[in-house]
Amino acid sequence: MKITLVTVGKIKERYFEDAIKEYSKRLSRYCKLEIIQVADEKTPDGAGEALEKQIKEKEGQRILSNIKDGAYVIALAIEGRMLSSEELALRLQKMGVDGTSQIVFVIGGSLGLSEAVMKRADYALSFSKMTFPHQLMRVVLLEQIYRSYRIIGGEPYHK
Repeated sequence: MKITLVTVGKIKERYFEDAIKEYSKRLSRYCKLEIIQVADEKTPDGAGEALEKQIKEKEGQRILSNIKDGAYVIALAIEGRMLSSEELALRLQKMGVDGTSQIVFVIGGSLGLSEAVMKRADYALSFSKMTFPHQLMRVVLLEQIYRSYRIIGGEPYHK
């Protein structure tokens, strides 16, 4: 199975880069992983609702241009459904059994995801009602995908 992360913005801190590299290496045993970074738009202080919507739409277009037809898209969104690690593992396992060949996880920028991206998403996943920096969320997501594969394999990592 191929897993792609389409994310808005670049990783700026080395410690996040190191964690991402580590989980990418660990995941290479289980799946083909691709991480695509799209440029973020600068949001001026005091930006109004219309400008924020415009920014999300620009970022959304960049995201959508990196999603292939037929891919199963999971958008990370506060309003999404929260799953336990075991539930996420079962969901990934079922998609593999059902013949899903590509899963795309989408992490938006500081303003979230555009309506167009949410409409394209097959599933909205929430890790919390709290907001996290996208750089940290990338590490958390990779860790949870890795944990899912360990759970699927009956390996002790998730204990």
